[in-house]
Amino acid sequence: MTRSIQQVAVFGLGKVGELVATLLGRAEFSVVGYDAVVRDGLGFDARSLDVSDGDALRKALTDVDAVVSCLPYHLNKAVAEAAYDTGVHYFDLTEDVPTTNRVIELSAAKPESAFVPQCGLAPGLIGIVGASLAAGFEHIRSIELKVGALPQNPTGLLGYAFNWSAEGVVNEYLNDCEVLRSGHRQMVPAMTEKERVFIGGIELEAALTSGGLGTMCQTYEGRVHRLDYKTLRYPGHFRQMHFLFDELNLRERRDEVGRILVDAKPPVNDDVVYLHAAVEGTKDGQPFRENYVRGYQPIEIDGRTWRAISWTTAASAVSVVEMVADGVLPSAGFVRQEDIRLADLFATASGRLFADHGKVTKHD
Repeated sequence: MTRSIQQVAVFGLGKVGELVATLLGRAEFSVVGYDAVVRDGLGFDARSLDVSDGDALRKALTDVDAVVSCLPYHLNKAVAEAAYDTGVHYFDLTEDVPTTNRVIELSAAKPESAFVPQCGLAPGLIGIVGASLAAGFEHIRSIELKVGALPQNPTGLLGYAFNWSAEGVVNEYLNDCEVLRSGHRQMVPAMTEKERVFIGGIELEAALTSGGLGTMCQTYEGRVHRLDYKTLRYPGHFRQMHFLFDELNLRERRDEVGRILVDAKPPVNDDVVYLHAAVEGTKDGQPFRENYVRGYQPIEIDGRTWRAISWTTAASAVSVVEMVADGVLPSAGFVRQEDIRLADLFATASGRLFADHGKVTKHD
């Protein structure tokens, strides 16, 4: 069967974008990558592009069937609008709610192509896992979703390393969070409702952060009593972040905070991504809680070792592209992550990476 997507443009060739392009090539797509400054030796066709130039942006999309935006969240609206104008399928990694709302508007206005935002980890993979667990319950009391991208060997009071965009992390720490409480949507402050979590004997803490649920609150409103997304960190992290933002009065200086944090806690190669999903309710007529817990570490792909945050995010996004291309997912309109079955994701070339990695073992 001929795929509905043959040629894909990737915007933003950082650590995630480069691997997105690489995995697309492994999945037998024709790939062209775009960035403001192009590095040599990427292994695929790469070209320079100023995404603030609307004409150049649209020209870059004229010869492709789809675009995957791996750019900072504030640049994605322009890419989505260019995809709308040129009729190509659109995918992104954003956790930013206003960006997704704009993508939903575009998808409603022109349903000839697919608009699939939020294809990373959270929102993205964690929602797919949570919805797939929930599908096996007759009645759902709660859906609890948690993700943490952390150093394996933390140091200092923060116990953190900025392997992901500092801009995105600060955004999710400060923006209010959408949740379901008593079956209704509510907005609550980020970095609240802290709890202890143990994965493989390692103690972590979790607190509410924004954007991780994507459209799930709207989807499950009235059907689920309680639904929320929390970020996992090592114990004490959120106390330090409250000190930074509140005691030092830096909430309104996000860019400055981001620079300070990256300088203090730069990226590391030995990272780990924890994923923890739990659904409670009635299954087979009995009260039941089902957990899905994974710990993803760096892996080797084509002779190169990739950080856990890079390969898990990239593999999730490319899996969704594969499913649209192969007709597993709709090829037109807005596609929600919670409508994707985990079994279908595992069946893709990129999704098999998740099936092969991530089992959690007990630490002494």
